[in-house]
Amino acid sequence: MKTMPRWEIDAIGRDRLALKEVAIPSPGDHDILVKVKAVALNYRDKMVIESGRGLPISFPFTPGSDLSGEVLAIGRNVSRFAPGDRVISTFTPDWIDGLRPGDARTPAYRTLGGYYPGVLAEYVAMSEDWFVRAPATLNDVEAATLPCAGVTAWFALMERAGVRAGDTVLIPSTGGVALFGLQIAKANGAEVIVSGAPENGQRARALGADHYIDKTREDWVEAVYAATGDRGADHILEVIGGSHLARSVQVAAVGGHICQIGALDGFDVSAPAMPLMLKDVTIHGIGTGSRHALTRLVRAVDRTGIKPVIDTRYPFADLSAALDHLDRGPFGKVVIELP
Repeated sequence: MKTMPRWEIDAIGRDRLALKEVAIPSPGDHDILVKVKAVALNYRDKMVIESGRGLPISFPFTPGSDLSGEVLAIGRNVSRFAPGDRVISTFTPDWIDGLRPGDARTPAYRTLGGYYPGVLAEYVAMSEDWFVRAPATLNDVEAATLPCAGVTAWFALMERAGVRAGDTVLIPSTGGVALFGLQIAKANGAEVIVSGAPENGQRARALGADHYIDKTREDWVEAVYAATGDRGADHILEVIGGSHLARSVQVAAVGGHICQIGALDGFDVSAPAMPLMLKDVTIHGIGTGSRHALTRLVRAVDRTGIKPVIDTRYPFADLSAALDHLDRGPFGKVVIELP
């Protein structure tokens, strides 16, 4: 029996994370067997390992959701891919297009590396419907960053908020989703304000940021007003959450859009009602994007030349160090590379 390495937890907790040797999976009738080349990490992966996030996890469990790789073999009923194709995973496999699955009582949260087993393995065998073709203009490490961070920024700004040339976009972070948002907004003709740690200002400007505001400034709101001539931001990529939503409402333009994505500051968000109402602000709840949205992002990447920002690459065996890096607040993405 041929075997491969795969990361697993047998219970909740970082101390339960172990690299195991397991059998290489065989593809079913509708599956493709993928040789994994790279896995981009999200802070959510760390949270799933350490807390479970209340998900129905069956052990042993493999974390990770965002892979790029090459198709090695296909099931007899596969029609979308052939051996040799380069592919990337979809973060929410059941969401093909339109509205995401679920209802008012039970919003759907069936993701790779959460509800479904993840991809931190040398090979995976999964349904062909769970993949799209990788961008031709990106290498494997870069392509692995699109399934969550990339499509989240794309879906928020382009498919929900509707960014247009001449709009002002505020991005209060320099993480993976944030830097995708910066590049997507600039590629579509927007003026972009980025906020983050002082040491990241030069790098953000090099990516196209028109203004950079130190996130620790006590007069942060006033700084945004000054950068926009008191008009405010037309679109805000709210990747922090919690009480930070209140600041986004304050600096939103009349008729502005806030894309609520992150929960780094907590899952209970709060905001002042009067400016929210008087400025006719729209808040979009964003939970990544559909498979077709990911396909549209891939096309946009190939046409515009967007290059994902990679902070650090780690070997497959150094997953623990890569997870520690997430706590330090990377500039861009942290990616696990496989041979």
